[in-house]
Amino acid sequence: MAARLFVEQPLGALALEAELALPPGAARHVQVLRLQPGDEVTLFDGGGDEWIAAVTAMGRSEVRVALKSRQPVDREMKRSVTLAVVMPANDRMDGIVEKACELGAVAIQPLMSERSVLRLQGDRAEKKRAHWQGVAIAAAEQCGRSKPLQVAAVKTLAQWLAELPDDADEQRWLLSPVAAQPLSALASKAGDAGRIVVLSGPEGGLSEAEEQSARARGFSAAKLGPRILRADTAPLAVLGWLSLSGS
Repeated sequence: MAARLFVEQPLGALALEAELALPPGAARHVQVLRLQPGDEVTLFDGGGDEWIAAVTAMGRSEVRVALKSRQPVDREMKRSVTLAVVMPANDRMDGIVEKACELGAVAIQPLMSERSVLRLQGDRAEKKRAHWQGVAIAAAEQCGRSKPLQVAAVKTLAQWLAELPDDADEQRWLLSPVAAQPLSALASKAGDAGRIVVLSGPEGGLSEAEEQSARARGFSAAKLGPRILRADTAPLAVLGWLSLSGS
């Protein structure tokens, strides 16, 4: 199987047989694999298609390829699912981003809440966002997606809720261990909604005031079952269920 490589350059604007230099990360990947001129790679730019390309030149720092063919692909979920996640501590956010991309989420919104342990601002927040975007791109290269998950800028929960638009075609789910209805009941009411936003809190959950604020912005609360799941498990459990159920 040919190596899959993400490039930011819009490939659709190039003619077949056009040559391009791979970006540094993709070039290093080709060098590590010890590919040679004539070997094929698969390129994607996030637009949805893939291009088969052949290595034409291997330099010390530059790798050049020529586009051979364009292949439409569709490996996305039927619904557009965004995870809004209060960031867990340590490096567990890396795992959430990686698995969310594999399972088909289109975006992740990193959040800070009243009970957040990890708090990011300014340059540190942007560096983390860029790091997580790199994790998402690597996951897309591995799992076969041609549209990497997008990682949004870090926000407070209050800021994010205030900025949410009204959207009749969007289902908003709040994961809460104290909710009365199970997620299956909530999902049965979703109908043909094209988009779902899943809000998941930190260890210990959102505060009562935060849950009330989320409900005021159209979120319906649901519980996942009789056990309490970790902050990095709950959103992925929902996403896995949606992905495997054909949503």
